[in-house]
Amino acid sequence: MSMSTPPSPGSPVSVPPGDYGASSITILEGLEPVRKRPGMYIGGVGKDGLHHLVWEILDNAVDEVIAGYATTVHVHLDRDGETLTIEDNGRGMPVERHPKDPQGRSTLEVIFTVLHAGGKFEQGAYRTAGGLHGVGASVVNALSSSLEVHVKRGGKLHRQRFRRGRPLGGVEVVGEARGTGTKVQFKPDNKIFPQTGFDAEVIARRLEVKSYLHKGLKVVFKNDAATEKDKRIIEFKHEGGIVEYLDDLIRARNRRRILDQHFTLERDDEEGRLELALCWTEATDQVVHSFVNGIPTADGGTHEAGLREAINRAVRGYIDTHELVPRGVTLTPEDIREGLTATLNLFITDPQFQGQTKDKLNNPEVRGLVAGAARPALEQWLNQNQTQAQSIVTRVIQAARARQASRAAASAVRRASPMNRRLNLPGKLADCTSSEPGETELFLVEGDSAGGSAKQGRDRQTQAILPLRGKVLNAEQAGDRKVMANTELTDIVQALGCGIGKDCDPSALRYQRVILLMDADSDGHHISTLLLTFFYRYLRPLIDGGHVFLAQPPLYRVDIGKQTYWAAGDAERDALIERHGSKGKVEIQRFKGLGEMMPATLFKTTLDPLRRRLLKVTIPDEARLDTENTITDLMGKDASARFEFVMTRAHEADELDI
Repeated sequence: MSMSTPPSPGSPVSVPPGDYGASSITILEGLEPVRKRPGMYIGGVGKDGLHHLVWEILDNAVDEVIAGYATTVHVHLDRDGETLTIEDNGRGMPVERHPKDPQGRSTLEVIFTVLHAGGKFEQGAYRTAGGLHGVGASVVNALSSSLEVHVKRGGKLHRQRFRRGRPLGGVEVVGEARGTGTKVQFKPDNKIFPQTGFDAEVIARRLEVKSYLHKGLKVVFKNDAATEKDKRIIEFKHEGGIVEYLDDLIRARNRRRILDQHFTLERDDEEGRLELALCWTEATDQVVHSFVNGIPTADGGTHEAGLREAINRAVRGYIDTHELVPRGVTLTPEDIREGLTATLNLFITDPQFQGQTKDKLNNPEVRGLVAGAARPALEQWLNQNQTQAQSIVTRVIQAARARQASRAAASAVRRASPMNRRLNLPGKLADCTSSEPGETELFLVEGDSAGGSAKQGRDRQTQAILPLRGKVLNAEQAGDRKVMANTELTDIVQALGCGIGKDCDPSALRYQRVILLMDADSDGHHISTLLLTFFYRYLRPLIDGGHVFLAQPPLYRVDIGKQTYWAAGDAERDALIERHGSKGKVEIQRFKGLGEMMPATLFKTTLDPLRRRLLKVTIPDEARLDTENTITDLMGKDASARFEFVMTRAHEADELDI
């Protein structure tokens, strides 16, 4: 066995060809790392990365607004769609020689050519800021084919120009100047970016958001690349701040608010500044737009975690204190936040973002900061605004019931597949022959007798009949398991084929119209109410989509002379007699039920699309909360609410149909 002696320090080492040696190590200097690996600094060279150049320069300008030295930001997109200019009326970047630069360069040149050189590392120049890493300006410079900076400072207009990150000369005075400020014009390098044209709509949206986040800020966007039909100059200024932003978010998403007013919170102390606005809507998702020092945090972070904690504990605390959870209902944090839309704007001294793109906040202490500020404020607001609080509680319980209904339905009912629409259909269903949902309708008919007449009198091509036996289950009082175990209700769900609860998908509905066909007496009205309660609680999208109807069968047949009339109730019967009674002998027949009608008569009066009368079931936006409360009070387990209703409205019942 032979042994080799290791080389002494300084002695030459023989490296085989292709091996890994000292010469394999590349040292990138200046801004070369940015051009070599741009994705590390802007996330990529696609559309998002390209526009990140804009956000870096824009954030520097807005930092002057945050610090209280600027009020206006001008953004100009040149006619070529690639050259962008951002100007603020702040203090103007320093142009004098930097005292610690060994090369004797100006501070302006250091800012735009040296990574991690900026005024946001210490708290002297800025209390809070969006540009923190000291790389924004230099990264934009490195990735631009040309960049030019104008600074108004000390009564002089200074200028410095760069090409692909390298200065074309030093700072020069090019004239006199009034006021102060900084203007940066740059053009992305087509050697870095496959596409260098900016999207004016993307820029305009970000500019408008900035104007919401900073009250008093005016942003002017001039778009010379726009067509004549488009607005070339747009001015953004929103004195309402994030509250106005929240209103616009809800309006843009076409959401229905359940509150008359927003919850808002503003706090400013040594820990930072917090602005919060939130509201609940009828949407099934939750949307939170969060910002830190004016930077949108699309991926959330610890500040959003603190907000979620505050909302969950405040609302749950209010519900538990007032004992508002119905028996059999279990609430989850997701139920509490369902439908929430919120805007959170946070300003802190030392934010720790995840990466240079700043999409997520990582400061662990911020979670407690936000939760500690928002939770007691929201809990106090709920106790001081009982009407708003009750609307939120109703919304939360509604979300919990829908979730539990979906879970129970998942194991009890399998949704019909569009490829096999006639699987799992109930045996009592007399289906129509047409397979086009747009022209078909399903009648839910009270009783086998009426169902038999309807089956004989219907149009078999487009009309399906599902008889129901007796009074169906009260879905408001029964638990989800009982609902899913009920034969009549599961038959309805199987016939419809669109799922149930949160899984209800109107696009999978097998019929365009679902028509409740009950007797025109008090029992029929009761059954209709029970069915509507089931549809409201478990199949709400069908009501919202305009698919649910109430048939209006006649209660009376009125023969006057040789003419026959049909009346849905006593008032209509009396009006017919008063109007036509002089024309001949009056004979009145009161139907005890739809089963007494001949199939031809039932078709003519109730089924024929050309002559029948249908009532579409709708819930107006302004009546949604009242509808929820009415269903809960009149159909729920608490008898006291029904007793109060009967006692306060007893005088309205002139005659009872018993």
